[in-house]
Amino acid sequence: MAVNEARLHEFMGKAVVDLGAAMSVPLFILGERLGFYRAMAGAGPMSSAQLAEKAHTDERCTREWLMNQSAGGYVTYDANSKTFTLPDEQGMAMADENSPVFLHGAYDILQSLFQDLPKFETMFRSGRGLGWGEHHACLFSGTARFFRPNYAGNIVANWIPALSGMNDRLKAGAKVADVGCGYGYSTMLMAEAFPKSQFAGFDVHGPSIAAAEKMAADAGLINCRFSVASATNFEGGGYDMVACFDCLHDMADPVGAARHVRQTLRSDGAWMIVEPFANDAPEENLNPVGRVFYAASTLICVPASQSGNGPALGAQAGEARLGKVVRDGGFSRFRRATQTPFNLVLEACP
Repeated sequence: MAVNEARLHEFMGKAVVDLGAAMSVPLFILGERLGFYRAMAGAGPMSSAQLAEKAHTDERCTREWLMNQSAGGYVTYDANSKTFTLPDEQGMAMADENSPVFLHGAYDILQSLFQDLPKFETMFRSGRGLGWGEHHACLFSGTARFFRPNYAGNIVANWIPALSGMNDRLKAGAKVADVGCGYGYSTMLMAEAFPKSQFAGFDVHGPSIAAAEKMAADAGLINCRFSVASATNFEGGGYDMVACFDCLHDMADPVGAARHVRQTLRSDGAWMIVEPFANDAPEENLNPVGRVFYAASTLICVPASQSGNGPALGAQAGEARLGKVVRDGGFSRFRRATQTPFNLVLEACP
């Protein structure tokens, strides 16, 4: 076997970066749990002893954590003063839960994936998939935390205004179904922004709906409610808008879901479908973002659909395949309303 030494060294360099990132995930999680990132945010340079005192942790362990974070570029290190700083940009991602780039939900998801490794092995060998509710509980809370910053920054400000006339209808008072709502962050964000409208959140996962109900009650929201239901049998009708955020590709029966949405939607209503960004040609998705989406798709999205004998569209389905689902469900109009580097926002109308 002829080995190209330059290519080998290049690959090993990539592998070492991946190994360092993977081994650092528990340290990212500990950094949040122990309050390290919050303690460092906006505080300027501090020594390991100062951080340990502020966080009530062991100095030696804290110092080693700081060196790992410095090696990865999450924290900066000043060798002369032996102090560490969390830059404001990293602080947005690691310390501020209200930031649009907050990352810790992703690390919660990673916890669930490692917990579920034996289930994944069985899944690969059997081809029977793995239902959403069969995952470790970290997946549910982690997914909610991961998507919340993106939804908070985009649903009301960018995505709804991109739909034809929908922003004004919601301001005046409309009826909306949020299908596959999970913990209900998307539903509650819309309910807060459009108090004259009524919102119903539906999800097949009972514990997620229970969490959504509690959060809505704690927030005093009276214009949203939550129910356990699937995308093919959620209740109600005459909806001005139905929304599906990052879930259509997971479904066992996406065409059936499209048909049910069509039946429950007003003739002048709109279905907003938000999906992970993907090009139609798979080779055009072979990039860092696509790598993340394909990983999630392999372990979460495709198995969820397979568990119900579905088509397993996957998180990189692309606009063309999603458009076919929509049209097979009885919709006559379909367009890309807007997009971000991470999402496609699609509008379907009867």
